[in-house]
Amino acid sequence: MPKARARPAATPRKRRQTIEAPDVLGPNDQQRKVKVVTEQNIITDKAPIEGFPMREWSLRLYLVDEEGNERDADVFTKVVYNLHPTFENPTQTFTKPPFTCKNEGWGEFEFSIDCYTTEKTKLAPIIQDLNFLKNKYDVTHTVVFKNPSQALQERLRDTGPLPNDEEHRAKKKGIATKKSSQKFDYEKIAEALEKLEEEDLLRVIQLINENKGPDTYIRSDVEVDDLTQAGEFSIDLYTMPEGLSNKLWDHLSKKGLVS
Repeated sequence: MPKARARPAATPRKRRQTIEAPDVLGPNDQQRKVKVVTEQNIITDKAPIEGFPMREWSLRLYLVDEEGNERDADVFTKVVYNLHPTFENPTQTFTKPPFTCKNEGWGEFEFSIDCYTTEKTKLAPIIQDLNFLKNKYDVTHTVVFKNPSQALQERLRDTGPLPNDEEHRAKKKGIATKKSSQKFDYEKIAEALEKLEEEDLLRVIQLINENKGPDTYIRSDVEVDDLTQAGEFSIDLYTMPEGLSNKLWDHLSKKGLVS
């Protein structure tokens, strides 16, 4: 669990009201609700700082669907919390929903949250307030996905319809036919990947990273420059470009895992 402790500069302060400019939506932009849940409690066995009790607090981030339910925000590849600069590690990154950030401190402060949909693409920052008025509270923010890829749009549909869903529903009628005509059996590929030894799996990850397309949907906390480090890697096989599908099928075929 990431730990950080605010130094005296992170003093409790008077909360200020912030006004955000409205987003101008493009024809392909999509809005969603993001909920940030905060929980905090006093640490009774630690001495107060300048009269203020030490507290343990946590942040969790969810998407909210059209019915108001919390959903895993798996549309994000990572979430970065930019905490008060007096923390020893003020920039904290998490790659797995619900992107829980836990710390200790005694001061209230305002901070920002960056939500990434790819390694380099992120939404406009979410501005959040950490305060100790309640042991648990949540704040819901409206966020905008600028011109999301087709793969990302599919995931956004889990939390609500998109403006072009009439067209999408028409396309869905032909999904069975489309899948039956696919050149590769992606279910076989998925089963084969689970059978690979670590060395072969690292080669496949390298192959994917070298040949992925702009719409290839990947979730990974594996370092590209050091694949030997522990981590998790997942890919939506149906978003692979044909060239990558060819190379991956050939690689698995040579291993005798698909035919």
